[in-house]
Amino acid sequence: MKPDRLADGVYRVAAKIGNRDLFEGIWPIPDGVMLNSYVIKGGSKSVLIDMVKDWDGALAAVDQQLESLSLTKGKLDYIVINHMEPDHTGAMAKIVEKYPDVQILCSDKAVSLIKHFYKIEKNVRAVKDGEKLDLGGKTLQFFMTPNIHWPETMMTYLVEDGILFSCDAFGSFGRYDKCFDDEQSEEELVHLASETERYYANIVSSFSSFVLRGIAKLDGLDIKVVAPSHGVVWRSEPEKIIEWYKRLATYMQGPREKEVAVVWSSMYGNTEALLSSVIEGIKSEGLPVHVLQVPQTHESFVLEKVWRSEGLVIGMPTYEYKMFPPMYHVLDILERSHVVGRKTLRFGSFGWSGGAQKQFDEFATAMKLDCKGVIEYQGSPTEEDKKKAYELAKAMAKEIKG
Repeated sequence: MKPDRLADGVYRVAAKIGNRDLFEGIWPIPDGVMLNSYVIKGGSKSVLIDMVKDWDGALAAVDQQLESLSLTKGKLDYIVINHMEPDHTGAMAKIVEKYPDVQILCSDKAVSLIKHFYKIEKNVRAVKDGEKLDLGGKTLQFFMTPNIHWPETMMTYLVEDGILFSCDAFGSFGRYDKCFDDEQSEEELVHLASETERYYANIVSSFSSFVLRGIAKLDGLDIKVVAPSHGVVWRSEPEKIIEWYKRLATYMQGPREKEVAVVWSSMYGNTEALLSSVIEGIKSEGLPVHVLQVPQTHESFVLEKVWRSEGLVIGMPTYEYKMFPPMYHVLDILERSHVVGRKTLRFGSFGWSGGAQKQFDEFATAMKLDCKGVIEYQGSPTEEDKKKAYELAKAMAKEIKG
């Protein structure tokens, strides 16, 4: 790869990560992910903003681009660390070895993390909220934005060019051949939309209140470009991704989209036998329905659709007196991600004894779900069960529609 020019003396140095691994060891990346670092060359000083992990050739790719920008051994003045997560700092020791006199700038909380993760203490300095750094005709300003999505996170703003280096905030999954939002095809933009929402739901959702605070803090800045550490660089419509993240953050407490996610599991087809009645009831009110089978659908994609939807239907059988284990895992992920307050139905079969409902009720309480009804039956459903499922689903959809 070659560096991408964002402005005079400002470059993205990026690496494309393939789809062999799970992101954070959890989330599938079928179309890979970008690792974006940035270089600013001022009149007197140079800086590297965020780094990479030595993952799938990323370090070699970035090192080659640094060399092409004449940042050869020893010729880098600063490294700015917006976020300490290892996908952005894993190669820190090797980069510091190449630039032994480099000054590392980070938040106060990141100082101890650098020590514990990488055993580096020399030339590490905490910057203050609002502090500025003159690079010679280029001025950086630092803003503390904690818990987007670790406690030490901050963002860096390039004053003269209006570029916000936001690290994980405003990011997305996926690999993109072109750097900027306005270089993507219509097909690529559709894919980018889905991968942005999945990234938000998987990585950032549980910190949504902090996202809203962080966005509010940036209100007074003249942001012309948003440069995240994953995904594309937003230059034609930087306000679009900011407003988009703001909307995604509001899904935690609402309002949400007038849609319903139907998440279901079935062992021998008896729970599945009620599925069509539920879907038909929802569709009768004209609402979009996302149908997600578990465990066939990874929880990453389940969370993406559940996060945006006002309605949630859970269909699963009892398994040995408790919830069907794959569905228990999915609900655990939803609870960890702060999925709260959804209008909900639950249906499912049992064999000789129930028990799933008791565990589901515990999740419902923890997640503050607004439960609109339960259809639970022994063996296969009766026609009366199917009718009840249709009517309950229709009533819930009507309430969501408003």
